[in-house]
Amino acid sequence: MEKTNTAVQTPSAQPQRRRFLGQTVAAAFALGAPAILRAQSVPIRIGYWPVAAGLPFYAAVEAGYFKEAGLDVQPIKFAGAQQVMEAMLSGRADGSANGTGAGNLAIGEIAQPGLFKIFATNPSNAQYVLDEFLVPKDSAIKSIAELKGKKIASGPGIQNVTLARTVLERAGATGATVTELPIGQHVAALAAGQVDAVYTLEPTGTVGRMNNTTRVLEAGVIAKYVLGNPTAPWHGGAAALTTDFIRKHPAETRKYIAAYTRGIQLTRTNPEKARAYLKGYTAIEGSLTNEVPLASYMLYNEFKASDIAYFQKFYDLFVEKGIFSSRVMVDSLLYKG
Repeated sequence: MEKTNTAVQTPSAQPQRRRFLGQTVAAAFALGAPAILRAQSVPIRIGYWPVAAGLPFYAAVEAGYFKEAGLDVQPIKFAGAQQVMEAMLSGRADGSANGTGAGNLAIGEIAQPGLFKIFATNPSNAQYVLDEFLVPKDSAIKSIAELKGKKIASGPGIQNVTLARTVLERAGATGATVTELPIGQHVAALAAGQVDAVYTLEPTGTVGRMNNTTRVLEAGVIAKYVLGNPTAPWHGGAAALTTDFIRKHPAETRKYIAAYTRGIQLTRTNPEKARAYLKGYTAIEGSLTNEVPLASYMLYNEFKASDIAYFQKFYDLFVEKGIFSSRVMVDSLLYKG
């Protein structure tokens, strides 16, 4: 008779086996729980480009505010604000960091109504500097009006080009030509004599000044030449989330905005500490971080009627210039909480 290898379990062995299996499953679950939780966390893909105005976002990432809120925030660097908007439009990004051109975002809104909601802006002017015209350090040019017929570079994207041309036009610099150039190349282009001036954003002016190759011709130019008041808030950049993300993930949305707000508060109350987070996100690092002028920041629940009016005036410029095919109403784009 052939013997089999089948084991026969005695009744006393069965409870021990059940206990062993139970302990094994419990241990496996405990070990696997962190991985399971991580797998269930919602990735929040945020587009940014390397300008100083994105500081609250950089701070919230590097200081651990998002992590403390249990969020999986994934920064995505782009060459320009237009690419950030296109990523939101295509579903490759769930939002934008401060510094992303508000005009670029509006173009996405026109293409896909209801695309996003703005929860914070970074207003700038002559006091809170972001926008500026630079010239080579030894240039004889003393005013924007003297840029008549000159070669000018601007940051990439329709917002930067339109604003550069508008400032030149309103300052009387007729005949100037404007070409797009990645913001990281502005200082080098001036130093090499490839262009006579650039319309750019901080920290470019600080980089050029600290390496002794460029100087600021005029700062806060959009408030002065577009809004008509050097101290007016130019809401040129905005932090936003797509409405699709807000609808699908309301709890994460609230946590994200709360953590982002901590980044804004840090920038407001302790700018020296916050400035350190420019490293790795912009061309500024080390002792140079103390030299960068900072934009202001405004949350969705801090807007006054005058702020909306200036923001609307900025948007209406793009209608006037034929960039927007229809008027975009600022109030409809603000996050309501």
